[in-house]
Amino acid sequence: MPEKKGPLAGVRILDLTTFIFGPYATQTLGDLGADVIKVEGPDGDQQRAVAKAAKNKEMGAVFMAINRNKRSVALDLKTDAGRARLHALAKGAHVFIHNVRADAAERLGFDYETIAGLNPGIVYVHCVGYGSDGPYAGRQAFDDLVQAASGAADLLPRVDGNEDMRLLPSYVADKVSSLHAVYAVLAALFHRERSGEGQFVEVPMLESFTSFLMVEHLNGKTFEPPVTHMGYSPALNEDRKPVKTKDGHIVVQSPSRAASAKFMELGGNALGYDDPRFANAPDAKAKVAAYYAMIREAALAHTTEEWMKLGVEHRIPIMRANTLDETLTDPHLEAVKFFELREHHSEGQWRAMKPPVKFAKTPASIRRDPPRIGEDGPEIDWLD
Repeated sequence: MPEKKGPLAGVRILDLTTFIFGPYATQTLGDLGADVIKVEGPDGDQQRAVAKAAKNKEMGAVFMAINRNKRSVALDLKTDAGRARLHALAKGAHVFIHNVRADAAERLGFDYETIAGLNPGIVYVHCVGYGSDGPYAGRQAFDDLVQAASGAADLLPRVDGNEDMRLLPSYVADKVSSLHAVYAVLAALFHRERSGEGQFVEVPMLESFTSFLMVEHLNGKTFEPPVTHMGYSPALNEDRKPVKTKDGHIVVQSPSRAASAKFMELGGNALGYDDPRFANAPDAKAKVAAYYAMIREAALAHTTEEWMKLGVEHRIPIMRANTLDETLTDPHLEAVKFFELREHHSEGQWRAMKPPVKFAKTPASIRRDPPRIGEDGPEIDWLD
C-alpha cells in the first residue's frame, strides 16, 4: 500500500527563519507534508547554540523540538556564490519565508523584489516583530519584548495582587505568532492555487500576539464608550487554579450549579450551597470565596484517579493537573503515543511530539529528524 502523504505534499518551502518565531511555523508545515529546506549560514541557526540542554552543542533541546521534517543546506549569503545558490533554489520553491530585518534581507539578496523577480508566483512571507506601517517597524523583537508591549505582562498582577509586571513563563508570543504564520502561508498558497499569483505576506509578532491576547481581555473596552474595565474577570480569578486531592491535583470547571453541588456532595459536603458559609455570606465576593473554599475542601476527599472516574460517572468536567514531568506518563498522551522516542543519527534517542492534528486521508507525520548544519546539501544539489 503506498505511503500516505500529508496535505502539503509537493509544496517546497525555503526556510530562512531562526530562533522560535518562524521555525515552529515551518516545522508545522513540514509535518503537513511540505518539503522544507532550511537555509542556514555556515554556523547554523542561532537557536542551535542555545544548548544548555543538549548532547551536542549544535543540537539543543529547543532546536530539536522545532526543526524536524526539514532538510538543511548551509550557504554563506555574504558571498556571491552563496546568493547565487539561494537564487537557484528560489526558482523552484513555492514559499520563501524568513525573519530577517528588511534592510538585511535586501543587503543579502533575498528581499521580495529580488526573489519575486526570479519566481513571480512565489509566496514570500516576512515574519517581523512589528508591522511595517507603524513606528516600531524595523526594531528588534523577541518574545519578552512582544509580551511586554501586548499587555501580557499586566495579567499576573491582576491575578495575585503582586504589582510587579511579569512575563508569562513560556515563549508564548513566539509560538502563537508562528501559528499565525502557518495560516498565512496556507491562505496565500490557496490564493496561488486558484489564481497563479504569488504575493508578499507580512506576519508581525506584536499584532499577531495582541490579537490572540485581547480576544477576552479587551472586555469592556470592546465598546466605545467602555461598558466596563479591560481584563476578563473569569480568566483572572485568583482561584482559577488546580486544587489538591489526596495524592495530587485536579482542575474542576463546573458547567452548572447542580454539577458543583454534586462535586461537593461527592467530597463529603451534602449541604452544598446550603452550607452556612455560602448561604450566610454577606456579599457576592464572600460567596465566591466560600464557594472555592468548599470546592478545595471537597477535592481532598479522593485521590486524583478516583476523581477522574467520578467525573465521568457524574458528568462533571474534571481533569488531572500534571506536573511537567507527569505529562510524559499521562494516560491519554501515552495512549495516543504523543511523545515518541526516536533514534537520531548523531544525537541518539530523542523525544519528539507527534503532530497533533489528524487527517483521515492525508496524515501529518514525522519523516525526518532535525538536521545537522548543512547535512542535506549534497541531496539538495539537484533541485536547481
